[in-house]
Amino acid sequence: MKLIAPSILSADFSNLATECSQIISMGADWLHVDVMDGHFVPNLTIGPCVVESLRKAVPKAYLDCHLMVTNPEQWLEPFHKAGADMFTFHFEALESNSEKCVQLCQKVKALGMKAGVSIKPKTQVSELSLELLKAVDMLLIMTVEPGFGGQKYMPECSEKCLALKKLRADLLVEVDGGISDKTIAHASGCGIDVFVAGSYVFNAEDRAERIRKLKE
Repeated sequence: MKLIAPSILSADFSNLATECSQIISMGADWLHVDVMDGHFVPNLTIGPCVVESLRKAVPKAYLDCHLMVTNPEQWLEPFHKAGADMFTFHFEALESNSEKCVQLCQKVKALGMKAGVSIKPKTQVSELSLELLKAVDMLLIMTVEPGFGGQKYMPECSEKCLALKKLRADLLVEVDGGISDKTIAHASGCGIDVFVAGSYVFNAEDRAERIRKLKE
């Protein structure tokens, strides 16, 4: 079953609570929260205070927090307190070091959150240790360069999922970047489980119809 996680980066931030509540009622499975520090990636977005507000506004929503930050460990406690469900950090932020990533995954889980690791388009599956693939709850594959929404989908990145599933068949794999009704079939065919869609959903007049199309 496809899980659809609209990215709130494309929502109307002046009306964020209502937008997120509506998108969940329209059939979205998760809310994808893009956290950028202006250093690891050039864009600057939101912090734990927004996540805390979302948790209060949509208490039953699954908050899928994707941290594109240089030092993810410093944000563990703040995002835990804010109510994050999934805490995903970048492999590259920890010097592409699998051992360091495993240690951070353990700290994430100790706080009661799920641990996700994200990889940029140029990072290959072969760079990830088997120990790391066993430690994560989810692997997020970027199908655009992280930092800004609305970019073109890179199909070769989704194909990394084929190699990941051979190494760990039950691994939950998410894809982020350029997902629409035109690209989701390819990503789904590669074995992807969770699909992040930002502008495709939030910029539509009929958002419920867009979510329905993604789930077909």
